[in-house]
Amino acid sequence: MQVSKMAGGLIGSEIIKIGNEVNEMIRRGEQICNLTIGDFDSALYPIPQELEDEITRAYKAGHTNYPPANGMADLRQSVAAFLQEHLGLDYSVNDILVAGGSRPLIYATYMALIDPGDRVVFPVPSWNNNHYCHLSGALQVPVETSAANNFMPTAAEVAPHLKGATLLALCSPLNPTGTVFSREDLEAICELVIAENKGRGPGEKPLYIMYDQIYWMLTFGDTGHFDPVNLRPELRDYVIYIDGISKAFAATGVRVGWAFGPSGVIDKMKSILGHIGAWAPKAEQVATARFLQHQPAVAGYVEQFKGKVQRSLNALYEGLKELKAEGLPVDAIVPMGAIYLTAQISVLGKTTPEGKLLATNKDITFYLIQQARLALVPFGAFGTSDTATWFRMSVGGASLESIQEALPRLREALLQLR
Repeated sequence: MQVSKMAGGLIGSEIIKIGNEVNEMIRRGEQICNLTIGDFDSALYPIPQELEDEITRAYKAGHTNYPPANGMADLRQSVAAFLQEHLGLDYSVNDILVAGGSRPLIYATYMALIDPGDRVVFPVPSWNNNHYCHLSGALQVPVETSAANNFMPTAAEVAPHLKGATLLALCSPLNPTGTVFSREDLEAICELVIAENKGRGPGEKPLYIMYDQIYWMLTFGDTGHFDPVNLRPELRDYVIYIDGISKAFAATGVRVGWAFGPSGVIDKMKSILGHIGAWAPKAEQVATARFLQHQPAVAGYVEQFKGKVQRSLNALYEGLKELKAEGLPVDAIVPMGAIYLTAQISVLGKTTPEGKLLATNKDITFYLIQQARLALVPFGAFGTSDTATWFRMSVGGASLESIQEALPRLREALLQLR
């Protein structure tokens, strides 16, 4: 069958492939601690009751027809007020675009800015930028990061790649690592973008930043969230923010996201999404607009939700550190934000009890699924090499008890390797 070159070259999600293996084992009745998908078990992490009630009321009120292509005016007004109050970002309702979660907005950002062959710079590991580059025909410029800086990109790492680039794709807190930008690192990168744009002629495209901050409300302890425009207001015309309710309110299936940024870009993104029909359902938009205005409900939910997520992340982190103290080849980076823990499992070159050599991180992944009944995602699924020994652990779909029970199984699985 003949298809387009784009479709023919598009590869599937490695995360979904791993998830399918796990789901098949669960279907057979096996007990798996599933730390793969960046989603939530709604039995463990239900959406806020007030949001659920507002959704029900909106459907009963008959909000079942098409919403405006750029989002309900009340929702955009609520988002504008929310951003002003919590982040000090002042954007008008016309500079905010609502869609069915963050994915259509990321796609629209790429399609609004990128011509085939344009260069897109992004750190690895990171989520799905390679796929959006493929969809838009961009030239991928992945930038390797390191554990020494918690896998967050530094100015020194990105600087050699910005000349002539059209887009710098950044995310903080970062999927897959659960780590965040320091103020100093993000400021230094912002300075590079400012300098690059000052050096471009009037007929050249500027260098834009796509800043995915979908996890910004989920930071822990003294960790702060920083963003480009607050740090450098002169970047306002060059930053497209990606945001929404999916992660901070465990509302991945509610599908309400928003982007905001310079009017000219947002208008083009609106036109693109209008043709695709990727808007959020009207009732959910009406409900989200009302919920965001309930400040005590928002604050109360986020506080208890963050506490529950952090307890699971800490259990994983402390458990891995205990295994490391025993001399086992594991490590972890302290959780800073989002729902992810970065873990290292350095067993490449070892042999399983059945005599199979663990030659890639995929081999390690499937060994742990089978032997420890523990499912992780290797950083190879996020753009690093297939011999990288770092993994993403996502706690949204697993209870604290299942995490605690999985750690001894991991220990036994590692001890069986030779």
